Amino acid sequence: MQTGNIKFYNAPKGFGFITTSEGRDLFFHVTKIAGYQPGMQVSFNDGDAVTFEEVEGKKGPEAIDVAKASGGAHADMEMVD
Repeated sequence: MQTGNIKFYNAPKGFGFITTSEGRDLFFHVTKIAGYQPGMQVSFNDGDAVTFEEVEGKKGPEAIDVAKASGGAHADMEMVD
């Protein structure tokens, strides 16, 4: 498990970037957030501390299993009808 911070998250488009503790930027998609289910609203704030795994995606390195680092909590998520 790696650590980093949210650099940018665009909730309407469902993607963002994490700056790793080494200073690299990794793409992540809303579907790669730990605990995500279709129909959930997800929110991150710039600078939020997160944990994640790094994998090789279709267009290069990306983050999966993204979760807020504080207490191991998931991103702020809620179901929307």
